[in-house]
Amino acid sequence: MSQDKYLDALLDQRVVVDVSSQYVVLGEFTGYNDYFLELKNADLHDLRDTETTRENYVAASAMTGVKRNRKKVYLARHEMVAIGALADVVDE
Repeated sequence: MSQDKYLDALLDQRVVVDVSSQYVVLGEFTGYNDYFLELKNADLHDLRDTETTRENYVAASAMTGVKRNRKKVYLARHEMVAIGALADVVDE
């Protein structure tokens, strides 16, 4: 299965995107091209602004909802480390 088919399976879902920097991005995955992912109603969260870990922040957001701070965000694909459905986040 190509990478694009994996991304296609996540379209129109709320996702969490881990990136190589000190950010994590949550939101509705609405599109992509060779260079960018597009998310709407997104939370672009700078982990340097909080004492919580990435895992705890994502787990809390999965339980309480995405704290939107961007109507739309374009995320450089080369920064992406992982992407997954927010519904698949576990807190165990």
